[in-house]
Amino acid sequence: MVDYFLHGAGGSGEPPLPMKIDIVTLFPEICRAPLNESMMKRAQEKEIADVHIHNLRDWTTDKHHVADDAPFGGGQGMVMKPEPIFAAVEDLQTQTSDVKRRTSKTILMSPAGRRFDQQMARQLSQESHLIVVCGHYEGVDHRVIEHLVDLEISIGDYVLTNGAIAAVVFVDAIVRLLPGALGHERSAVDDTFSLESSGLEAPQYTRPAEFRGWKVPEILLSGNHAEIAKWRREQATKRTRENRPDLLGRCD
Repeated sequence: MVDYFLHGAGGSGEPPLPMKIDIVTLFPEICRAPLNESMMKRAQEKEIADVHIHNLRDWTTDKHHVADDAPFGGGQGMVMKPEPIFAAVEDLQTQTSDVKRRTSKTILMSPAGRRFDQQMARQLSQESHLIVVCGHYEGVDHRVIEHLVDLEISIGDYVLTNGAIAAVVFVDAIVRLLPGALGHERSAVDDTFSLESSGLEAPQYTRPAEFRGWKVPEILLSGNHAEIAKWRREQATKRTRENRPDLLGRCD
């Protein structure tokens, strides 16, 4: 295993390479639609991110493209076989190794992994190449975890149908942190859960100023920026206390 927070691209005065992300899954269509819309689409068009989605079965060698088998020792469900996963990751690593300033880091989406958060997203956004392997069935052969994967990641304490769904969340959270991916340079800095944030964001309102008898708080219409900033800090603290008290004071 390697240190999973080593940065990939070095600084040599050359323009930065787009971050390359390879997703390996049994269900590529789950990833394609959400990763080709909105911010993700723009990031790829602007060559900020280079995202490729692969079908794991392309690396199987039998005529039926089998990627799973029954677990040794008995038990329910099926386990993803090691051969196609190793073949896929090693192939993708080889394709990248001849590109200067790129190093690959292999991620396994797994409910048994470390819980993903904004700090981890920010650290991984510094990498030059991520290979994201999507778990399925009852998991993967443990030799994949022991000898191939750099980091297991879970997006939360619940079980999804497959890791492709989690991979979409993971990739979106990372790409939006890349320079130029968002329309406003402070958007990622000001986000809830950013390093600069100590809690949830304050409530937001837009036109109309009155809707079904519910009015926008007068302070937001006052034009007094100092008082508006004060109100937002107070409301953010209140909202955090009600919804996520665990975040209060985390940056103190």
